[in-house]
Amino acid sequence: MSEERFGEFVLVRRHGPVVELVLDRPKAMNAVSTEMARSLAGACAALAGDREARVVVLTSSHERAFCVGADLKERNSFTDAELVRQRPVARGAYTGVLELPMPTIAAVHGFALGGGFELALACDLIVADRTAVVGLPEVSVGVIPGGGGTQLLPRRVGAARAAELIFTARRVEAAEAAGLGLVDQVVEEGRDREEALALGARIAANSPVGLRAAKRALRLGHGLDLRAGLEVEDAAWRAVAFSGDRAEGVAAFNDKREPQWPGE
Repeated sequence: MSEERFGEFVLVRRHGPVVELVLDRPKAMNAVSTEMARSLAGACAALAGDREARVVVLTSSHERAFCVGADLKERNSFTDAELVRQRPVARGAYTGVLELPMPTIAAVHGFALGGGFELALACDLIVADRTAVVGLPEVSVGVIPGGGGTQLLPRRVGAARAAELIFTARRVEAAEAAGLGLVDQVVEEGRDREEALALGARIAANSPVGLRAAKRALRLGHGLDLRAGLEVEDAAWRAVAFSGDRAEGVAAFNDKREPQWPGE
């Protein structure tokens, strides 16, 4: 296992083809400051171009929180002009996670609120332990979800459910969160990271070319009418149909052996 640090607050830890992207600002419960946002965007940019990374798992180094959202102490010190200048930096962190081309999994325990929950929503799958508490409380402090929450949450749970959660600013505990579809899997306390990494390993056993193309088709096709969505799928299929991974996958199946994916 190798490690690489991006700034003071973001750590990239490699477990073979599964890469762990660690939110590592425990003294502030991983509140996203300007510096942390910049580091997270930088780490995501590096991972996006890494052909060895097949799955990314977003985790937290804090024992009682995944991420409590934006650093409101820092925000309180900003002038209006400084807040305007900081906005693209903040957005870069959320879009960095959202636009990773490989499958992504968030491992959530404790508080995942506001921007913290938005980082999880930016992932394809969310594994939460029983201590998880999620929510988008932004309207209670005079703003709105600005890290993708108003767009990502309704895509998960539908427009009316998302409206209720955003308008009330309420916090949702793990069991209810699973029932509402806010998280995908609830595991025993303290097991979110291990279970997410295990899920990542199962996913990473498949074709990296296929995984990226499947994610692209899922993301681009969402919200389109069926005819347009099927064209997105066809384009993704054509991108993999003549790949080395496809040739190896078919050969391995016929030879009754495990595939050795070339990843191209």
